[in-house]
Amino acid sequence: MSDALPEMQYRHLGRTGLKVSVISLGSWLTYGGHVGNEVAFDCMKAAYDAGVNFFDTAEVYSGGQGEVVLGEAIKKFGWKQNDLVITTKIYWGKANSANPDKPLNNNGLSRKHIIEGMNLSLKRLDLPYVDVVYAHRPDRDTPMEEIVRGFNYLIDNGKAFYWGTSEWSASEIADAWRAADKLGLVGPIVEQPQYNLLVRERVEKEYRWLYEAYGLGLTIWSPLKGGILTGKYNGHSAPPPGSRLAESEDVYVKGFRKTIGDDNWTRQLEQTAALQPIAEELGISTAQLSLAWILKNKNISSIITGASRPEQVLDNVRALGVVDKLTDEVLEKIEKAVGNQPAEEKRRF
Repeated sequence: MSDALPEMQYRHLGRTGLKVSVISLGSWLTYGGHVGNEVAFDCMKAAYDAGVNFFDTAEVYSGGQGEVVLGEAIKKFGWKQNDLVITTKIYWGKANSANPDKPLNNNGLSRKHIIEGMNLSLKRLDLPYVDVVYAHRPDRDTPMEEIVRGFNYLIDNGKAFYWGTSEWSASEIADAWRAADKLGLVGPIVEQPQYNLLVRERVEKEYRWLYEAYGLGLTIWSPLKGGILTGKYNGHSAPPPGSRLAESEDVYVKGFRKTIGDDNWTRQLEQTAALQPIAEELGISTAQLSLAWILKNKNISSIITGASRPEQVLDNVRALGVVDKLTDEVLEKIEKAVGNQPAEEKRRF
């Protein structure tokens, strides 16, 4: 494959006028923590130069340091905020508390935490607003009307332009829209779920009716399933020393680490190995094949990628150059390799 980068592509964020790069850069598990600041700056600069305009973070990433580093990069390179799409997420704000072991109102989606958490995130970012603020998880202890009012307060007061959800069920997203319609307010315009060749059910089946009903956009995370779809774990009984999977203390990663060696882990490595000859035939990596496959789904507004080196950013962007190579014949081979296409529900009369 040529070293030249393909031209960045942009899609609307769901049914909004906001345009986001189809490849975006997130800071989970990397910036402000696992990766030093200068390397983080290099990765962000490489992304920006490649046409990435969408950068994602959250109040919980490295205890808020992910937001700090992103804000510092914007200032360091003199980027204009109107040229960027900046998003953050609110739910886990224990680092905001003087007593992180008992965060109380610093967690969840109470009106108090939505507003206070957003104010603290903006302070760390050193920005007057973000483009999108996500509810990082559903809060089933807080009334939906309170949640909807809280996020609309942020919009009405110029702290965010849109709000969305992350890992909410289809019924919860619909409940939020019903509450918003009842109150004459704005519902969530985007969801941030996990989606990749190994995790497909929610995006392809559960959310299916939301795209038309509410114009829901998707900015998906973990497109390479924690690195499994790169093939780097094939043939390993344990994660390589120095890798994030081996060393990270993130709660999600620690839980993921416990699955190593179980039946699901083994199955996923087998699926990844089955994808390798398809990628080789196209002259690309299994990672690029996996990203290009996601981009064939028109409901995806952007793929949130992670990178600990600028070279990884560029490799991810190169996936744009092979999307057109995924013909119906190639897609059929991919389906056969992974063998996990969600079954369509039978129509009920």
